[in-house]
Amino acid sequence: MSTLLPIFPLDVVLLPGVPLPLHIFEPRYKEMVTECLDQKKPFGVVRSKEEGIAEIGCTAEIMAVTKKHSDGRMDIVTEGRERFEVMQLNHERSFLRAEVLYLQDELGSAAAEKISQALKLHGEILSLAGAEPVALSEIEGSKISFHLAGSLPLDPDFKQTLLGMKSETERVEAIISYFETILPNLRRTVSVRRKSGGNGHV
Repeated sequence: MSTLLPIFPLDVVLLPGVPLPLHIFEPRYKEMVTECLDQKKPFGVVRSKEEGIAEIGCTAEIMAVTKKHSDGRMDIVTEGRERFEVMQLNHERSFLRAEVLYLQDELGSAAAEKISQALKLHGEILSLAGAEPVALSEIEGSKISFHLAGSLPLDPDFKQTLLGMKSETERVEAIISYFETILPNLRRTVSVRRKSGGNGHV
């Protein structure tokens, strides 16, 4: 049995616990997804770049097939699961596969006051965008940083950096810093729109 993980290079960064809907239309990926469905196995989503693919990716578990088209195309909903580092690529199949090393977090969780600060900043960003914040009770404890980053259209480079961090404390600190950097511009944008008679939505 091969331990190679099927790889789907995409121009996105998938984070653990975050949903990712996909439209599968290329023959090689129809083959890959069909195989993963048959074997009840995940595939790896890795951010594609001009010079190749990122070193760190995240496995995607197929949660549902929402539509099957007559020509074999399909719409699926996946969710991020485990982070991994690509060790070696394999080109023997029509789709890319890789030998991967799964990443483990360091022990320990982020301080409660830091989590509270990150949630407050996240809530302000959502309210500026006209959306409702999510209650902390609805987020899995170990996935707070990934949920906060995955629920917003943040810079892919930042998400990629976050994906490679091996400490929840480090990730929460990075998110606080990032939110504090982008909030002044968001506040100004919303203020200008309100003054010009807009509805206040970002």
